[in-house]
Amino acid sequence: MKLACAQESLAKGLSVVRPAVATRSTLPITQNVLLATDSGRLRLSATDLEIALSCWISAAIEEEGMTTVPARLFQDLVSSLPPERVQLLLPPRSRTLRLTCARNEATLGSMDAEDFPPIPAVQSDAAIRLDRAALKTAIAHVVFAAATDDSRPVLTGVHFLMEGNTLTLAAADGFRLAVYRLSLEDTVPERIEIIVPARALTELGRLLGDGDGPLEMMVNPNRSSVLFRLTGKDAEIEMVAQLKQGAFPNYAQLIPKDHTTRAVVDAKEFLRETKIAAIFARDGSGIVRLQIQPGEELTPGRLAISARAEEVGDNHGEIDAQVEGEASKIAFNSKYLQDVLSVLNEGKVALETKGPSQPGVIRPVGSDAYVHVVMPMFVQW
Repeated sequence: MKLACAQESLAKGLSVVRPAVATRSTLPITQNVLLATDSGRLRLSATDLEIALSCWISAAIEEEGMTTVPARLFQDLVSSLPPERVQLLLPPRSRTLRLTCARNEATLGSMDAEDFPPIPAVQSDAAIRLDRAALKTAIAHVVFAAATDDSRPVLTGVHFLMEGNTLTLAAADGFRLAVYRLSLEDTVPERIEIIVPARALTELGRLLGDGDGPLEMMVNPNRSSVLFRLTGKDAEIEMVAQLKQGAFPNYAQLIPKDHTTRAVVDAKEFLRETKIAAIFARDGSGIVRLQIQPGEELTPGRLAISARAEEVGDNHGEIDAQVEGEASKIAFNSKYLQDVLSVLNEGKVALETKGPSQPGVIRPVGSDAYVHVVMPMFVQW
């Protein structure tokens, strides 16, 4: 293998695939990155057997070939090089990759590319086109609500439901539920229901960035893998993720159909007061108490946010609220409240409750695309 490419392109490509490099594995080669010539370009690939990332960058290919090198070492080296042409040379039957850039020379021990785990090929009759900005927003609104422990593996993923021209993403961890709906550019020919690992979506959201190139999604017929393909000016990126198997909870029945109290508040003010209360909640089991009080003729309604910790102190803050219904109170985990308010930090949000023992619902005002349900915490008032 013999080729040359720009240092900036190589460094960027390595940063793209690095999250898929295994950190702990009984298969040492998964801690390497695959370098392979492919149709006049250089393909960089990494996999931890759950997700696989590939990035194609421009390169001047003199001799075809492929190899694998330690990912961390190679990325650290390339990112430290000057912005000049990088030349890579792997002589036939050699296990040593030579790198030269400007006045720098380095050698890296490699492992045979034939031993690198094959990246699953996702074949589908039709690719689903997605809007990059819309999907990035949807991911940000739901992925944090997925479970982080493996006691119920399906809950560590995000449920995708594609039907007609609508895509619905949902995540739940047993204490909260986030649901986001967005429109598809095209109508899907059949109903598609899959569970994508939350970690894969977190990385996808990072890759979507601020670009505006095409984004395609493909699911293989047996619903075991999903592929996301991003095409940009300087590179092409593909992510393949192994889907979670199992039945996702019927979350529609978990969303309360009615409420006795509805308070509309400024999202930024609500988040600010919640962060202040969370300082005291750290020593009080993470509990933040909310009390909703309707307004009178000349007085606006209010939402009081408080927290207290025995032998430490307490905090009480208030913000104006447009209140419909009766006075109410409810307590939430401060982290859960901050998570949802952090993605709804613009405009107004509505908090709907039906008493201190019923789930609370948070929605953005003026949009029915998103709903967030949080289970209450039981406290002594």
